[in-house]
Amino acid sequence: MDIKKTVDLSWDDFDELRSPRPADNDFDQVVERAVSRRGFLGGALAFGSGAAVFGSGVLGQAGRAAAQTSGFAFTPVPAGTGFDLTVPEGYDWKPLVRWGDALWSEADGAYGSDGVVPVAMSDKVFGENTDGMETFDVDGRTVLVINSEYANPQINLPEASEGMAASADEVTLLKNIQGVTVMEIADSGTGFEVVKDSPLNRRITHDTQMTMDGPAAGHALVQTNADPEGRSPKGTMNNCGSGRTLWGTYLTCEENFNGYFGATGEMSATEGYDRYGIGAEGRYAYETFDPRFDLTTEPNEPNRHGWITEIDPADPASTPVKHSALGRFKHENAAMVQAADGRVVVYMGDDERGEFIYRYVSNGTWAEGQPTDGLLSEGTLYVAKFNDDQTGAWLPLTPESTGMAIEEILVFARMAGSKVGATTMDRPEWIATNPLRAEVYCALTNNKNRGVSGNAGGDAAPVGGPNPREVNNYGQIVRWWPTDEDHGADSFSWDLYVMAGNPSAAEGMYRGSANVTPGNMFNSPDGMVFSSDGMLWIQTDGDDSNEGEFEGMGNNQMLVGNPETGEIARFLTAPNGAEVTGLTWSLDRKVAFVGIQHPGGSWPDGKGKPRSAVVAVWREDGATIG
Repeated sequence: MDIKKTVDLSWDDFDELRSPRPADNDFDQVVERAVSRRGFLGGALAFGSGAAVFGSGVLGQAGRAAAQTSGFAFTPVPAGTGFDLTVPEGYDWKPLVRWGDALWSEADGAYGSDGVVPVAMSDKVFGENTDGMETFDVDGRTVLVINSEYANPQINLPEASEGMAASADEVTLLKNIQGVTVMEIADSGTGFEVVKDSPLNRRITHDTQMTMDGPAAGHALVQTNADPEGRSPKGTMNNCGSGRTLWGTYLTCEENFNGYFGATGEMSATEGYDRYGIGAEGRYAYETFDPRFDLTTEPNEPNRHGWITEIDPADPASTPVKHSALGRFKHENAAMVQAADGRVVVYMGDDERGEFIYRYVSNGTWAEGQPTDGLLSEGTLYVAKFNDDQTGAWLPLTPESTGMAIEEILVFARMAGSKVGATTMDRPEWIATNPLRAEVYCALTNNKNRGVSGNAGGDAAPVGGPNPREVNNYGQIVRWWPTDEDHGADSFSWDLYVMAGNPSAAEGMYRGSANVTPGNMFNSPDGMVFSSDGMLWIQTDGDDSNEGEFEGMGNNQMLVGNPETGEIARFLTAPNGAEVTGLTWSLDRKVAFVGIQHPGGSWPDGKGKPRSAVVAVWREDGATIG
């Protein structure tokens, strides 16, 4: 593999180029199963009562001509195709912070006219490719914690490097502009701005010292030459979605960590490497200049990544903690709620085609003011099984159910999920929990392999259940209700809130569900967050070509969905080329902070290279927005 030719690929395409998925599904069997689902496909295709797929609210109250948006406090915006950001009439926006902006005064002017930041200042500026984010109140101060998912070497490195790190310094630069930013913001009277030099400001990078807890900590699988005890990993990487704990700390989620490792010499492929997409060529050439990322000498280093990491935004001196009890996979985000008996529950998705949805349930219980020790290190990891009759179960991943040691279960959670027969999903992205009732939503962004090939472990990906379309390029949102409204229950019921599609250019099920109209159509739902009023905010990361099966969809966007009626309305459109990702609010809920990742053109500066940014959006009349 010529790594210089792969740096422009999406992470999904990078994975499949390295390790093509086995075409192990029997297509005749797939079709037979789909057809036999009495009324499932037929009802969905005809957009009938939807009794087998969709909640009665979605199809009964929001027909194809619906989405009247009567319940929304804004006039929906049309699809966008340009290189600017659009919000509804009566709303306004401005950049809050851009990639390369200084967090400390010494880094003023570090972002140069060439779009490159000096290595010495690279950990003192806001990071690249913003993603998940959360707001915290720290002694009356507003603190944002924001992920920086990955780098764009063609943009972030000097032109002479041709998009690939050519020295140890350039590797350090790339490592520093990714990770997590903790920063104080304040309203200056003309809107929110970064508080430079705040004692709460902090950058957490690929080299930041961490600690690991839970059953896998100290195990041979996570021991390295640099850390023979296996308890002190360095760095958090490819930080995608986020979460917050009930006690006010930040959860950052490591997604496509596999692409950061390579081998300068001979290496042995293992089942674990294959299942997690780890190979001899890294995406950024880290292995060439940093032995920690060289599989030849540190074969266990990848096992120290792919975890959920907890960060305390109120204590800049605190050491981030990787929680092994929550399992290792390509974490999209972490949605924490509480069971009826006070146990802590965390819902998590594994963002890869044909992988699983997980749940963690703590052994101990928690209430306001009580200690949090052990809540994220002592518990049980489960994986989801979705049945065709719209019931489901959480399958425990234990030595008894898998035949694996607990440490192996956690390090190789994907393989454990395969052993118990978990449902292969269409790329589980963000999971959001409704603050008004026991209800959970998961964005299944897309899966071109559905009905064609299985996952990297050989698990089949048949058509059916919450994944009703083969070669699914549009995606859908599944939701479930835990039995007895208790997140600690081991069973649930489910339906589809929406199937994205194109009612103007596609046929059959690819038109989308009845709550998708020519005025709100979209593809590839990704980020999802509930606002305090129980509305579901949906962000997309899909095809913005506006051609073929995506004609009329325009740029990526942020929509608002009503869980009661099924109505969906477009709130914001991003610049062409960008993904909309990450959403949080000011403490008074009057300002929404939205992430715009990898924009095209020269956004937002209007000149020079494009810069990912977090924008502030507000109502001009000063009313709350979420």
